[in-house]
Amino acid sequence: MACASCSTKDGSPKGCKNNGTCGTDSCNKLTVFDWLANMSLPNGEKPFDWVEVRYKNGRKHYYKNTENLTLSIGDIVATQAQAGHDIGMVTLTGELVRVQMKRKNISPEGEDILKIYRKASQKDIDIWQKSRDREEAMKVKARQFAIDLRLQMKISDIEFQGDGSKATFYYTAEERVDFRELIKVFAREFRTRIEMRQVGFRQEASRLGGIGSCGRELCCSTWLTDFRSVSTSAARYQQLSLNPQKLAGQCGKLKCCLNYELDTYLDALKEFPKTDIKLQTEKGTAVCQKTDIFKGHMWYAYEGEWMNWHKITVQQANEIIEINKQNKKVVSLEEYALDLAEDTKAAFENVVGQDSLTRFDSPKRNKKRRNNRRRGNQGNKKQASNNNNSNKNKRRRNNKRQPQNAKNNQK
Repeated sequence: MACASCSTKDGSPKGCKNNGTCGTDSCNKLTVFDWLANMSLPNGEKPFDWVEVRYKNGRKHYYKNTENLTLSIGDIVATQAQAGHDIGMVTLTGELVRVQMKRKNISPEGEDILKIYRKASQKDIDIWQKSRDREEAMKVKARQFAIDLRLQMKISDIEFQGDGSKATFYYTAEERVDFRELIKVFAREFRTRIEMRQVGFRQEASRLGGIGSCGRELCCSTWLTDFRSVSTSAARYQQLSLNPQKLAGQCGKLKCCLNYELDTYLDALKEFPKTDIKLQTEKGTAVCQKTDIFKGHMWYAYEGEWMNWHKITVQQANEIIEINKQNKKVVSLEEYALDLAEDTKAAFENVVGQDSLTRFDSPKRNKKRRNNRRRGNQGNKKQASNNNNSNKNKRRRNNKRQPQNAKNNQK
């Protein structure tokens, strides 16, 4: 992902040369636009002394600026960690940090308050970059070690602490995994402190990122932070085919976007009668076969005549149900049924008027006509030349015959 003023190559922004620290901060994942940046605080109000810091793949934490450092979006800072320090990037400052902390239920007066030590020096950044360069090679080896130990787990990502003293291995697994032997192998091979952290499949997809079936970047890696449970009932309410290949996302679970329009569908379905309610008619009992939420239509079929569907509106279905509650029956669905033969022919109009869209184009000449004309002219010329030659030959013959005829007459 890149901002509008730069392009990306091999994952790093090019063009504006900010390398992910541009002022709009749109080169980063899960960013929040600071719409209060240009607004000054009222007189006597102190700025909020907490800062949002982002780490690898969208991991964020909130720190208290106890040293009263002048920080802005894009600054590299050294932050407090359990042992040593970590290196991250400031992504949000000011009053919006208070809003984000309240949204995530983080109390500014809590006991576990993390602090910002200082702005990162060049030495801190060099150590951080060296540690980041080791991560890909370590990930390949770590996966091979897990395969050799026959552990049912997948190591999806590795993240080093800013000072290079600890490496966090993120993994996914269906069941509980005993990785004690694996940690010993990692510590002996990589010579650093090891922390294993299990994440869900949705969290794994959000960390790795990707392109969804809609053609856009994954919601979980760009803006979605809370992962609500998605069930197949959401697809049923929206009348989607229960095809796991179409309903599953990059994480292998049901797509989060199935919940986006679910409330709208539920509100629309409040006017529809339940599909398990049967309509009692004198002709027979009718069972619901299909509903159209957008047009407000329902299709019913008589028991035993499943091939013949009768389309009625939602109001008509509710009316028949009310009549059935009074222990009465309607004559038949045909009295309520709509005409199923719909006119599917599209009516197009000439919105341009009488003028043709190609009126300014130069007319194209047909090559076949040209060739036929040329062949016809060539044939006429040949015939004319042949006629001239035949006429000349006739004249010569006549000229030769005339003196012979004169001699015969004299005799």
